[in-house]
Amino acid sequence: MRLRPFILCRDFDKIKNWISDDRTHAMWCANLINYPIEKENFEKVMSEEADRFGSSPYVATDDNGKVLGFFCYLVDLSTNEGKLRFIIIDPSQRGKGLGKEMLRLAVEYAFNITKADAVQLNVFSENMRARRCYEGVGFVTSRIYADAFGFKDESWGRCNMVIRKA
Repeated sequence: MRLRPFILCRDFDKIKNWISDDRTHAMWCANLINYPIEKENFEKVMSEEADRFGSSPYVATDDNGKVLGFFCYLVDLSTNEGKLRFIIIDPSQRGKGLGKEMLRLAVEYAFNITKADAVQLNVFSENMRARRCYEGVGFVTSRIYADAFGFKDESWGRCNMVIRKA
């Protein structure tokens, strides 16, 4: 697996269909991106993320260049902590350990290239599959915020997870 910067004109059409229902979409992005995903809105949100937080989008590919995953990464210079956002794996590739592999590479990049002391991410408490994936990489729960997000008649908690440089 390899990581490279996300290229809108090459990669958007590959990832836009990875989410096929509004609940999964909300779990992925907390509805910060419109559903269904459209190129113009996606580009606008990525630009706003870059302007506001310094966030950059990346894709994970196999050795032949096939896009397998997507995430955004930023470093908060005031705390020297990296943050991962908008993490997703192609649903046809889930259950193969690719999410863990992508996150290990992202954490390695954070520690070795951006020199972050720790990496954080947020996940909804109800998203147990994602939480287990993150725990498998070494992320531990730092804080849980109950009732942080409402989706239809549900109330989801937000779980902050962190992995620290050894």
